[in-house]
Amino acid sequence: MPRTAPLSATRSAPCSPPRAEPLVLPAPAKLNRLLHITGRRPDGYHELQTLFQFLDAGDTLTLRRRTDGELNLSPSLDGVAPADNLILRAARLLQAESGRRLGADIHLDKRLPMGGGLGGGSSDAATALLGLDALWGLGLELSELARLGLTLGADVPVFVHGHAAWAEGIGERLTPVTLDTPWFLVIHPGVTVSTPAVFGAPELTRHTPPITMARALQGGAASWHNDCQDTVRRHYPEVARALDWLAHRAPAMLTGTGACVFARLESESQADRLLAEVPDGWHAIKARGLNRSPLHAALGR
Repeated sequence: MPRTAPLSATRSAPCSPPRAEPLVLPAPAKLNRLLHITGRRPDGYHELQTLFQFLDAGDTLTLRRRTDGELNLSPSLDGVAPADNLILRAARLLQAESGRRLGADIHLDKRLPMGGGLGGGSSDAATALLGLDALWGLGLELSELARLGLTLGADVPVFVHGHAAWAEGIGERLTPVTLDTPWFLVIHPGVTVSTPAVFGAPELTRHTPPITMARALQGGAASWHNDCQDTVRRHYPEVARALDWLAHRAPAMLTGTGACVFARLESESQADRLLAEVPDGWHAIKARGLNRSPLHAALGR
């Protein structure tokens, strides 16, 4: 991505007063309620059309300001080197681009499964960007923070902007939408799906005809599908088993490239009943769909 001027040179408003600390902020999960792959770009990325919606479940970040410029994250994540952790990458990026030499101690309460298709890492990065912007009193616009977030991952901007959205491109071209907000049951069947492997699979559908946002919304949830689902079913039998189990009880779909699958339910009581039936060995949560991110509600943005 082309590099633009540092944020310290492009800010149009004065810094905001630093927030009181510690800041305890949510990093919500997301669902892809529709996912079409409409083409493949010369750089290897895929052109997508998707509907993002937040859940009232996710990780939590606690941030405390430091004056010595140090950035510390606890606890470490198994299999993720500090240099690769999206939270620390987001913090270092914001520190460098803003020109501020403040630091932070960041504690992550990790609840979302890694490699589950719920956007946990991207959401954590967005919460770090918005939380540190508040903690350090930078007063940056969401568009500036989303620009930084896109360098970390295609899903980060939707968490930065904080509204359910129709997304195109690689997922970065966002149009806010208002979706229904049912209850969902989300199941992680205990496997990790490799996103690069899914997008590299030769049998993956890559040429779904593009549709307009209006047509997608008019068709409604009954017509929505995920182009990655058949490929993931083929290569990950446990995901296929979870999809089949859930589909016998409610309309079920894969989110993102998985491994999580979800069902839209009519009531919280239905979600509770289904949650009680989930087989041992699978992790399941019930959650409500949201059109506004709880992170933005917490920060008053």
